[in-house]
Amino acid sequence: MQVTTYNLGPMDNNCYLLVDETTKSAAIVDPTFESRSIWEDILANGLNLIWILNTHAHIDHVVENAYFVEKSGARLALHPDDFPLMNNMQRQADWMGIQAPIPSTPNYRMQDGELLDIGNAQIQVLTTPGHSPGSVSFLGDGWVISGDALFRCSIGRSDLPGGSHETLLGSIHKKLLTLTDETIVHPGHGSATTIGYERQKNPYL
Repeated sequence: MQVTTYNLGPMDNNCYLLVDETTKSAAIVDPTFESRSIWEDILANGLNLIWILNTHAHIDHVVENAYFVEKSGARLALHPDDFPLMNNMQRQADWMGIQAPIPSTPNYRMQDGELLDIGNAQIQVLTTPGHSPGSVSFLGDGWVISGDALFRCSIGRSDLPGGSHETLLGSIHKKLLTLTDETIVHPGHGSATTIGYERQKNPYL
């Protein structure tokens, strides 16, 4: 599976496009600010967008959900524990001083451990709560998209509504640090890293 990283917007967000090259099926992960241009790449490469995947429901990770749903008709997936955050988008927008995005209700509820098909390829959903109640990571072959759970030499905030520092550390240790050292970590913000590097160098762990 091909993983393409788009670093976009004022908050240094990473949006990911996952493509099964044998079938041209694709998934977009966390459509953030300024991510609409990715639709042009999807069309130019003849891709079939079948999933819109949210690692969690903070506004900077879901702001363009509605745009990609409208363009593709793809399923919009979120863990049910983050539905309250998704339904409270106006408050998130007010807190940031920006306009609330067009509402878009997820129509697929992800569960821990399940496999999602992207063409002939699969990714696994790992629940990694703590940054938000329903945060998830996506595990592929040799890589993991960690959302805002684990960053290079850092971890996600836990002081936002629904966050828990203890829960976040538990998620990282139980679900992410159990992966091999060579596993590439694609975070929600900032540069990529590896599990081995974070195991040795991350001061929060």
